[in-house]
Amino acid sequence: MGHHHHHDHGHSHSHADLKGRNLLISIFLNIAITLSQVIGGIISGSLALLSDALHNFSDVLSLIISYGARVLGKKKACKEKTFGYKRAEIMAAFVNAATLVVVAIFLMKEAVERLFQPEAIESNMVIWLSLIAIFANGYSVLLIKKDANHNMNMKSAYLHLLTDMMASVAVLIGGLLMKFYQIYWVDALLTMLIGIYLIYMGYDLLKESTKVLMLFTPKTVVIQDIVDSICTLEPVKNVHHVHIWQLNEEEVHMEAHIDFKEDIKLSQFDAILEEIEEHVYHKHGINHVNIQPEFDKCDSKSVIVQD
Repeated sequence: MGHHHHHDHGHSHSHADLKGRNLLISIFLNIAITLSQVIGGIISGSLALLSDALHNFSDVLSLIISYGARVLGKKKACKEKTFGYKRAEIMAAFVNAATLVVVAIFLMKEAVERLFQPEAIESNMVIWLSLIAIFANGYSVLLIKKDANHNMNMKSAYLHLLTDMMASVAVLIGGLLMKFYQIYWVDALLTMLIGIYLIYMGYDLLKESTKVLMLFTPKTVVIQDIVDSICTLEPVKNVHHVHIWQLNEEEVHMEAHIDFKEDIKLSQFDAILEEIEEHVYHKHGINHVNIQPEFDKCDSKSVIVQD
C-alpha cells in the first residue's frame, strides 16, 4: 500500500504566535464590553443593550474556544491520537456557529414580547456603551481580519466580532432615536434585526464545518475527474473504492484501490504512485494520497463503495 504526503507549511511560527496574541487581546476587550453592557442594560432597561451583551458573551466564549483550538491544533500526534488535534479548529467553528444561532433565537423571542410592551429606556447610557463597544469590536475585527480569509476557526471568531460591531451600531442608532424622538419600540426591532443577522451568518458557517466533520468530499474536488485522469496512465485498468475527505483546512486526504492490467513490480508501482500524487496535488489540492494496488482481485469495481 502506497502512502504519500505533500506538506504545505505556509505560515511561520511568529505569525501563529501573533494570531494567538491578537485573539487574546480580543478576548479581554470583549469581556470588558460584556460586563459594561450587562450592567448598563439592567440599569437602563434596554433589551437591545442586553441582547448585545449576550451576543458579546457568546463572542467571549467563541474566542476562548477558538484560542483553545489553536493551542490544541499545534499538539503533536501520538499513538492514541494519530491525527493529533487537527480537527480542533473545525470543532470550534461548529460550536461557535451553533451558539450563534441559539443565542439569536432566544433574543428574537424576547424581542417579540417587548414589541407588544415597549418600555421607557435610559437612552444616554445606551448611546455611550454602544459607542465603546463599536470601537473595541472594531479594533478586534482589524486584529484578526487577515487570518479570517484562510482559516474557518478564525473566520468564526471574525464573524462573531463583526456582527457584534454592527449590532452595536444598530444599538447606537436606537439609542439616538429613543433620546431625541422617544421611539422606544425601536429597541425591540433592533433586537429582532440583530437576531436575524446572527442566524444568517451562523448558518453558513455551521453548514461548512458540518461538511468537514461529516467527511464530505470538498466542494473543489470532482471525484470522477480524478478517476478519469488516473485511468489515462498506461498500466492502470480501473480506479475504485475512492474516499476523499478534508481533515482540516490544510489537509485533504484521498484513498483509492487501483486495479492494474498486469502484475507489476513494487518499484514500478512507486513510480506510478509518485505520478498520481503529483497530479492530484497540483490539479485538485489533495496532499495525502493512500493507494491500494490490486491485480485480478475479485471485489467491487465501483468508484464509490458502501463499506
